[in-house]
Amino acid sequence: MASSGKTRALIALVLAAGVAAAGYTLYARPATSPAGEGKPRAAAVVPVVVATATQGEFQVRDHTIGTVSIDATVQVKSRVEGQVMEAVFTEGQMVRKGDLLFRIDPLQYQAQLKQAQAALARDQAQLDNAQSDLKRFSDLAKKGFATTQQQEQASAQAKVLTAAIMADQAAIDIAQLDLGYTEIRSPIDGKTGRILVEAGNLVKANDMPLVVINQLQPISVTLALPQRDLPLLQRRMAKGKLAVIIAIPGDNNGGRMKGKVDFINNAVDAASGTIQLKASFDNADLRLVPAQLVDAVIVLQTLDDALTIPSEAINDGQAGRYVYVVQADKTVAVHNVTVAHEEDGRSVISEGLKPGDTVVVDGQLRLAPGMKVSIKANAGAGQPAAQSGVSQAEGPIQQAGE
Repeated sequence: MASSGKTRALIALVLAAGVAAAGYTLYARPATSPAGEGKPRAAAVVPVVVATATQGEFQVRDHTIGTVSIDATVQVKSRVEGQVMEAVFTEGQMVRKGDLLFRIDPLQYQAQLKQAQAALARDQAQLDNAQSDLKRFSDLAKKGFATTQQQEQASAQAKVLTAAIMADQAAIDIAQLDLGYTEIRSPIDGKTGRILVEAGNLVKANDMPLVVINQLQPISVTLALPQRDLPLLQRRMAKGKLAVIIAIPGDNNGGRMKGKVDFINNAVDAASGTIQLKASFDNADLRLVPAQLVDAVIVLQTLDDALTIPSEAINDGQAGRYVYVVQADKTVAVHNVTVAHEEDGRSVISEGLKPGDTVVVDGQLRLAPGMKVSIKANAGAGQPAAQSGVSQAEGPIQQAGE
């Protein structure tokens, strides 16, 4: 029995040694290709999308939200008292300066004008008579048939009537003005609002407004930029007008509109740390209306030889920002970069790259330094696809006078 136990133990030891030898053989054997040719397995090649670092003009822009404002708004009021006869325009109509808007009942003012004209005629007749008396007394006084007192009285009467005629003429002028005010005309070019007083109502002079007119051509947009941009703004304004590009959110078919900065405020808003600007736009198609919000872009600086790449190529690591650069042997190397500006999918690189470098813009997550890549697409020179609103892809903004 003891001999049988020793035999079983020996067999188990031999089997264990065989299993261990087989495992070592499998562990030590190099990987082979799927074809079973016994060759080592090649390292994985990562497909990537690349772009080329290019040098050229780049505009440093500031994006903000603008509010459309108006430079002129008028509450049209009556300058005389009377009944509104009619409104000769429609609500929302574009009117020109001098266009007729309302008619006030003119009968009272026509009568006052006639009364003033009659008073003038009366006093003119009396003046003619007084001047005749003055001439007659003057001739008689020379011959000794009239006293000096009579001559002076005639002269005084003529002067009184002359003054009365001047007053009569002033009364006529006032009556003509009042009669003219019965036709209420637009004081500016603009767009009318809702009619606030309908025909048939009585109005008083300088009382409630009849209609409000807003000037829409040209129109202004008020902007606010961070105070850190003030030095650049001032330098650009010293060279000429600053260009402003705006787009209306949601208006994808309207396109962008160009304007120019007319005004930079003389103080920074301490509460928000911003400086206020005002830009003017022709608004030829009347797309801009007061209090409307718009997307706005202002060019702060134009870099002539900026080195740019797509922003998608830039990665963030513990040591800072970096990109993968494709080498001549199709391996990748890590380059730490310094990003000076970013705008609409493009980044300006001030350190870490040179013109012509090929950077990976898609597929970075599978990469490590030294890995081989295959280029499945080239994204070009880093120009981004057009975006909604105001984008760099729409082309450079031309400054006023350029």
